[in-house]
Amino acid sequence: MKRWIFLLAAGLLLGHEGRADRPNIVLIMSDDMGYSDLGCFGGEIDTPSLDSLAAGGLRFSRFYSQNMCVVSRACLLTGVYHTTSVRQKAISPLCPTIAECLREAGYFTAMAGKWHLARYEDEATWPNQRGFQRFYGTLGGAGSFFAPSNLIRDNKDASDEFETDRDYYYTDAISDNAVNYIREAKDDQPLFLYVAYTAAHWPLHAKPADIAKYRGKYSKGWDALRKERFARMKELGVIRKDTELSPRNPEVPAWQDEEHPEWQERRMEVYAAQVEVMDRGIGRIIDTLKKTGRFENTLILFMIDNGGCHVEYGPNRKGDYLPDTTRDGRPMRPGNLPSIMPGPEDTYQSYGYGWANLSNTPFRLFKQHDHEGGIHTPLIAHWPKGVPSRGSVTYQIGHLIDVMPTALELAGAKRPKTTSAGKSHPLDGQSLLPVFEGRERDEPKTHFFANAQGQAVRQGEWKLVRVRAGKKKSSNWELYNLREDPTELRDLADKNPGRVGTLTKLFENWLARSSKRP
Repeated sequence: MKRWIFLLAAGLLLGHEGRADRPNIVLIMSDDMGYSDLGCFGGEIDTPSLDSLAAGGLRFSRFYSQNMCVVSRACLLTGVYHTTSVRQKAISPLCPTIAECLREAGYFTAMAGKWHLARYEDEATWPNQRGFQRFYGTLGGAGSFFAPSNLIRDNKDASDEFETDRDYYYTDAISDNAVNYIREAKDDQPLFLYVAYTAAHWPLHAKPADIAKYRGKYSKGWDALRKERFARMKELGVIRKDTELSPRNPEVPAWQDEEHPEWQERRMEVYAAQVEVMDRGIGRIIDTLKKTGRFENTLILFMIDNGGCHVEYGPNRKGDYLPDTTRDGRPMRPGNLPSIMPGPEDTYQSYGYGWANLSNTPFRLFKQHDHEGGIHTPLIAHWPKGVPSRGSVTYQIGHLIDVMPTALELAGAKRPKTTSAGKSHPLDGQSLLPVFEGRERDEPKTHFFANAQGQAVRQGEWKLVRVRAGKKKSSNWELYNLREDPTELRDLADKNPGRVGTLTKLFENWLARSSKRP
């Protein structure tokens, strides 16, 4: 694939040109986790590494992703809203990536983890052809943690690595490679590293010792734990004191009525273990940045691609992500079957409605939806030299599309106006640097969401949202004032038909423009 020619004229680097102190940028993304799962956002899962970043940095309490993996990752890497990437199964060549821009600006660019933006048969859509000098990870969206499908190292199949290593665990391998890439970067070269964990996406896979730590931790059930998280979130300031807790989702029984409590507990025990192993790996990344002298001048951003996933994994569901047998030849036992305890390599389960409802405390609904439970996600920003906050929370609004312009500004990098495929799509995001520095930025007037089962537009504190039902008729538009009702409990559509009409037209015009993009 042709590389873009960047015109780096004198003065282009915004004061950074020729300097060795341009910040390193490390983006860490988790998969299918809710707003309240991390300790520093109210959860009971042990996440000391991320908690330490929050204590030494800044937490965003009103940050947004999109409602599913593909569109969120495309937004993150390009700063552009994506409605066509899902159909194309790849980032448009008219959307330069952060890696492409920073590589041209002199950064060493590397990635470890989940890509999920490739057509397998088209190497031009793979990470190494989209700006990353080094890549280790999976091309697809999900897979076994013990034998991940479509595992690639720098354009070559890497499945032999887990076939020959009985202790292989994908989360650890992502962390190992991220650490190695930090060490590989030259001392005088700034680093751009993208670490995309698959934790805590299904399947529920973890090692016995990691699961054992959480045994009994979830015996109270989701009702009591939601209330406990909710109280801690208010104490931490990641939700306002006047926030109301949304009711338990109607698909979830009261814990006292749950027919298989032991199995349900085990599901959440494995989920928590997956998250803790990821956090442990992040701790090693932090330690390596310190040992290599990079930590003080490294911007670390931790984020999540969407809210907790409610999907119940059926025993007949198939896909290239599900192997037929384990590495030692045992048949797989897929499906959320209470007779099978999740965790081992030969199982393939998800944690379902009840625990996803806990993860998304205090919000409604889940991944695939554009209600807050599907798109309201954490952001932690840590940079000793550039983020003066030491543990505070900001209520300014941000979105994944803001990461690209932030990286460009900090790196002094130029985004090309044209690519080999034609004129670049314009950026939709804006830099988060003013927020990092403790200043008020001009709030983005509008954010748009449109994917899977959701459609929404947020303008200021007003949000128009509905459930989209594919070929079936969608639900009616709902209208919420998120300043007064952040958990979307009081639909104001009937009382504000004019505002509904204005926002509907705004959304439809945006969707029409976006859908025409190649």
